Amino acid sequence: MTVALMWEARAVPGRGAELLAWVRGLELASEPLRREVLRAPQDRVLVITWWDAAYDADLPELPEPDGELVARAVHRWRFESVS
Repeated sequence: MTVALMWEARAVPGRGAELLAWVRGLELASEPLRREVLRAPQDRVLVITWWDAAYDADLPELPEPDGELVARAVHRWRFESVS
């Protein structure tokens, strides 16, 4: 089964590039099948990682950034492939 973990954060206004650089420099305890980093207006950064694992598997997640870098808590979602 393929599981996708989504991690989304919104930087403090004007610090989107710093949040993006922070995310791109992070290493996980193990390598996912795929990892994609996206950005959006309002200094938002989204990371999606894909894993060959059960839905409830214990998978490495991206941490919370420093509180001074983000405008709110990180949002996280977990999805499983259905096709």
